[in-house]
Amino acid sequence: MENIIFDQIRKTINDNDVVLYMKGNAVFPQCGFSAAVAQILTQLGVSFKDVNVLEDTVIREAIKEFTEWPTIPQLYVKGEFVGGCDIVREMYEAGELKQLMDDKNIPTSQAA
Repeated sequence: MENIIFDQIRKTINDNDVVLYMKGNAVFPQCGFSAAVAQILTQLGVSFKDVNVLEDTVIREAIKEFTEWPTIPQLYVKGEFVGGCDIVREMYEAGELKQLMDDKNIPTSQAA
């Protein structure tokens, strides 16, 4: 069963340039950390797929095993795990998240 779930996760992160596994969704985040990452992506003007882990406990647990990262939210860019809230926040404040999006050719609305 784990392989089926991991395949589903792989498909989601490969089919979408930016994916945020979060509690709640982009419109209605259900935890402060998820809200913070969604807000950062919105401020950058990045389109992203939100996956609400509260709707599926199997995905909620599997995503932690998939990345060997114990917390949610989890941000993926072009199929690569970027990190959780603290890492994303630090990267954003340092300008590194915008640079990552530029490097990966992901459109943002924020000028360089």
